[in-house]
Amino acid sequence: MAVILGTGAYRYEVSDNWAKLPPGREFNADVAAVGVDAQDRVYAFNRGAHPMCVFDRDGNFLRSWGEGVFRRAHGVHMAPDDTLWLTDDGDHTVRHCTLDGKVLLTLGVPGVPKPYMSGEPFHRCTHTALSPQGDLYVSDGYGNSRVHKYSPDGQLLLLLGRAGHRSRPVQHRRTTSAATRKAGYTWPTARTIACRCSTATAGTRRSGTTCIAPPACFSSARSGPLLRGRDRRRHGRQQRHAQHRAAREHLQRQGSSCSRGSGNRPAGLELGQFISPHGLAVDSRGDIYVGEVSFTNWGSPRADPGHGCAACRSS
Repeated sequence: MAVILGTGAYRYEVSDNWAKLPPGREFNADVAAVGVDAQDRVYAFNRGAHPMCVFDRDGNFLRSWGEGVFRRAHGVHMAPDDTLWLTDDGDHTVRHCTLDGKVLLTLGVPGVPKPYMSGEPFHRCTHTALSPQGDLYVSDGYGNSRVHKYSPDGQLLLLLGRAGHRSRPVQHRRTTSAATRKAGYTWPTARTIACRCSTATAGTRRSGTTCIAPPACFSSARSGPLLRGRDRRRHGRQQRHAQHRAAREHLQRQGSSCSRGSGNRPAGLELGQFISPHGLAVDSRGDIYVGEVSFTNWGSPRADPGHGCAACRSS
């Protein structure tokens, strides 16, 4: 029986066991981020033995790469020229790669973090986004709470934000993701605050506090308006164990909710449920791909079998 998620015009059928990995190449690790190229091939950036696994639209495994290069996958951004910007928060680097894994540029010093909250790039950087002009924005994320702006050739241009608290909405705390719009606005998301919109000159245009932990946002010419992934909320008191947390996949356009994935059901392993969705991408047909990480990232004493990469088909 098909499982349909969402409401109204935005309804999605869950594609069960979408990723078809050969024996011995199962993820067995967090899929931190997902990207889709112009041919609708899907790139699952994961923390396993084969960091980048590539699939066709039907989930057939095509190839893998990145072995020995990436320490801890965190973010994928697909550039308009069909190259990848890959953020490694364990290596404190951003790498610009071709679709077959050739490294074109490395930002940051591999394995060497800058001092905690120093403002210098990078200390556990998390994600990237390109502006319409080709400038690169890097959310620097767990150990800096800032966004860095780079020129297309890798020159550092500007620092956006500074470490803050949720009571000061123009500041960042644990900036985990970013996206850009055609108008030149940058949307960094902070795990413990919310989404906000900044201009390229670092002026804040809009901010909000509607979600507690939104690590993934997505915007492209194909998908149009901004999409934001994972509205994670806690039930009742602050609970340390992951079984008390709920995870919902949440899509927004122009700041208004247009569809919701898991709804109000608690997190789980059933078809259509999530435990900790972490990254998302949308293909040319409007289908959504979600990368999920494990309980172990959130203080749970036990392992989680639910990590992987899921597909939701537009219906």
